[in-house]
Amino acid sequence: MSELTQQDLASRILAALTSLRELLATLDDEATAAPSVLPGWTRAHVVAHIDGFAKAAKRQLDTAGTEDPSPMYDGGPEGRDSDIEMAALMRSGPLVARTNESLGALESAVRATGTGQWDLATGFRGGGSVAELFHAIWRELVIHTSDLALDRTVADWEPEFCAHLFDELVVRVPEGRRYVLQPHGAQRIILGDGEDATVLSGTDFDLAAWLAGREPVGPVQATADGDGTDLPELGPWPSGQKSKKQV
Repeated sequence: MSELTQQDLASRILAALTSLRELLATLDDEATAAPSVLPGWTRAHVVAHIDGFAKAAKRQLDTAGTEDPSPMYDGGPEGRDSDIEMAALMRSGPLVARTNESLGALESAVRATGTGQWDLATGFRGGGSVAELFHAIWRELVIHTSDLALDRTVADWEPEFCAHLFDELVVRVPEGRRYVLQPHGAQRIILGDGEDATVLSGTDFDLAAWLAGREPVGPVQATADGDGTDLPELGPWPSGQKSKKQV
């Protein structure tokens, strides 16, 4: 888990919201219908997902600490995916307006979350804390901003965000494997404790992008036993609910 304080993390979430809104303001019908970086998804799908996530996260913050928190999405992953497909059919104007409204409500909920709520349970991942949900909000906003394939890419991911992804996504390392990440000019990071080791070198944001299932903008080189090799496999995205889209 990132060691950012609640205040620091909230500040990064608010900055990510600003960056995302700037991109949303540039979308028209043609741009929204164009492909995103996610296979099979247009930008409209990504925007629809952001809208649904913002609503879901806001509800979780509003109800944190209740005796029986509601699930993250009504209808589970199937309901989430169905809502995305339906919303992606909207014209860009109404879709962006709806998403901006959801992001505004989420921003208000983030600002209203006090320090005494940090450890309260939510319905995120079946009981995850508000702290865990804040990190998920940060991830969703930053990653999906670059997924829009506009003028933000994984190269804009700050070092603290990459470090958080290395912590969060270690669960994607398959059992029996060990991935030794060697970011340029930084200390190596060991993910997993298996005997079968692969060394991966590149920039911190390219290594984080690969680990997150995104296309690096620069080379990520893999070696095993001193020889070059293909990039190794990764397990599924760590989620409390599985879906056909690991996003």
